Amino acid sequence: MKLSVLDQSVISKGEDARTAFQHTLTLAQRTEELGYTRFWVAEHHNTNGLAGSAPQVLISHIASKTNSIRVGSGGVLLPQYSPYKIAEDFNVLETLFPNRIDLGIGRSPGGSYETRLALTDGLKKSMNEFPGQVEALQNYLHHSNDQAVKAYPKVTAPPIPWILGITHRGARVAAEQGTAFTYGHFINPVNGKRALDYYHSHFQPSLSLSQPESNVCIFIVCAPTQEEAEEIAITQDLWLLAVEKGRDTRIPSKEEAKARTLTQLEKVKVKENRKRAIIGTPQKVREELQMLSEIYQTDEFMIITNVDQFEDKIRSYELIAETIL
Repeated sequence: MKLSVLDQSVISKGEDARTAFQHTLTLAQRTEELGYTRFWVAEHHNTNGLAGSAPQVLISHIASKTNSIRVGSGGVLLPQYSPYKIAEDFNVLETLFPNRIDLGIGRSPGGSYETRLALTDGLKKSMNEFPGQVEALQNYLHHSNDQAVKAYPKVTAPPIPWILGITHRGARVAAEQGTAFTYGHFINPVNGKRALDYYHSHFQPSLSLSQPESNVCIFIVCAPTQEEAEEIAITQDLWLLAVEKGRDTRIPSKEEAKARTLTQLEKVKVKENRKRAIIGTPQKVREELQMLSEIYQTDEFMIITNVDQFEDKIRSYELIAETIL
């Protein structure tokens, strides 16, 4: 089984964006040492707790401070941008860091209606254009179109696009366009089997890939004991509640989380959110990932861990690697 990382550069209360980015780099370097396959950074806008608003910049920084781990986006919000410009950006990254760059793309609007308009400079773009944008992106990456405009620098092996999806609709676009596919179990744990089954059975070879390639992204908090894992995970539980309500998206402290009295509705929501995660010992994490690997028919999992203390986060990734890799 292969393990990878999705990091959102989340800011804990009492810290700032600079610290969050330092933690992102430290995590990339440590997970490279541990044998993780990829390290992806996310793209979020207009939110105070998620510092990663420019994945291309972070990718360049992380790749320059690591040696072998693949670095990529999880993912660029393609509907808000020009496929041509994204192809240029990632061709530059691939030229700087050969055979190490992944191009994760998503269909997400990027936030509120006002945020999306700010990203597109007021242009109202249709989300239905996404499949055509993916096709255009691949054509630009591979110089396969007959248009006068080419995406330079030209590279021998362009980055492979990965479509990030949470339904079978995203899987269908990935299959039809012949891209790799990441299923977001950490967002929607319900439709994963249907989505991945569709992707693998309907995949069409493309300029980027001759065979389907997939992975699954999931929240994991791992600690030596179940009790410790549960205690660490409560900061992630409260963070998810705040994100879903559109409130302060910084991660609360463990002390704040312990002192918080949840309403009955919030308790139900936390229980539902736990379906998006694995919380427990290394043995439990290994067993549940093996089970999900059989269900999803994939041998690679991307792990996302959003907890208050960075030391707990690092230790979680270490324990998982020691058990699985």
